[in-house]
Amino acid sequence: MNVLMILGSRDPGGRTAQAAAALARGLQDAGARTETVFLTGSRIERCRQCNPNGWGACRNEGRCVVEDDFHRLVESIRVCDLVVFATPVYFGDLSETMKAFLDRLRRVTRHDETRRAIEGKPAVGICVAGGGGGGAPTCAVALEKVLITCGFDLLDVIPARRQNLDLKIRLLEATGRWLVERAQGPAQGLRPCP
Repeated sequence: MNVLMILGSRDPGGRTAQAAAALARGLQDAGARTETVFLTGSRIERCRQCNPNGWGACRNEGRCVVEDDFHRLVESIRVCDLVVFATPVYFGDLSETMKAFLDRLRRVTRHDETRRAIEGKPAVGICVAGGGGGGAPTCAVALEKVLITCGFDLLDVIPARRQNLDLKIRLLEATGRWLVERAQGPAQGLRPCP
């Protein structure tokens, strides 16, 4: 099982990275291979809303005209078995880098060919709030909405806050093991690895 982990955090030692690493440990313990991409280390521009009606090649051709790392990440999503989207919570919402990436992803998935390549792809979300932590649930709802709009088979969105991160780390490790076990089991809804 090949898992792509896309992080909208800029701190490789921060809470979001710790949560994603916990899920990765569980996945790896059960035999999966993981690749982690920090969006802040990639060049991801925001959507340009190319033509006067706010669309462009994304809708007509299933591709974005912006030349950056977006295309490489979309291809990685197409070929992996599971995608994890982990974001810190800012103002009760996705990080700006995660939002920029997902805004463009949901646009290209409006085209049938791109949607078919992603539709039904299992995905998991992680939203980690610092501060008071109250924004994690609203961020989880926002992430759920965009991932379903893109066509992913959303298995879970796990909100966490700094006050319960120790507990959620244990939960994420167990979730990683469960995801692999589920993929290997018969008719459990998650496609087995090729």
